Amino acid sequence: MKESEYKLQRRVAGYHDIRMDGMTDLVLRAKGSSVFDIGCNRGLVAFEMANNGATVCHGCDNFEQGIGTARELFADLRAVETRFEVLDLTGGVAAVSRVFGNSRYDIVLCLATYHKLRRIMPAAALSELMVDFGKRTIRYFGWRGTSDKPAENEKEITNLDHDLGLAGLKRIHTSYISEILGVAAIWGRV
Repeated sequence: MKESEYKLQRRVAGYHDIRMDGMTDLVLRAKGSSVFDIGCNRGLVAFEMANNGATVCHGCDNFEQGIGTARELFADLRAVETRFEVLDLTGGVAAVSRVFGNSRYDIVLCLATYHKLRRIMPAAALSELMVDFGKRTIRYFGWRGTSDKPAENEKEITNLDHDLGLAGLKRIHTSYISEILGVAAIWGRV
């Protein structure tokens, strides 16, 4: 695509400074942690985690320009191991494993991504993918629903309670504090 044809578009709800609203406990636990951001967009949440001491920040998205931005954003942070890859998650566990192997992370984030996958993936494949991400989680799995479809969020939480439970995680926090971004939840290793 020619640069003159590229039109910037809004890709997220809210601004980078409130993306973790209701989940700031994870930001406080970033120091010395490894972080994986599922659907990382332009890498701003991972960058916030790095600014709070995360030593590893990996992420994936099918938005190629966003991945390029994330790579550029992290280029000067030499103390942080980074890897941002274009990845179509509809390829399931096999696609993630091809790119990231069997990597595990202290904190795995799935912010405003699950509902997009749910629209285009068979339920069983999405469940298998979430179980895999749960198994890749060493300490905490953070999720945010969609602000414009709150009824769907409760179903997603129920699905994640099941899928992440199969991976040994239990929901330890649910927050409805953000009127702009909607519900957020954190699962922890039991």
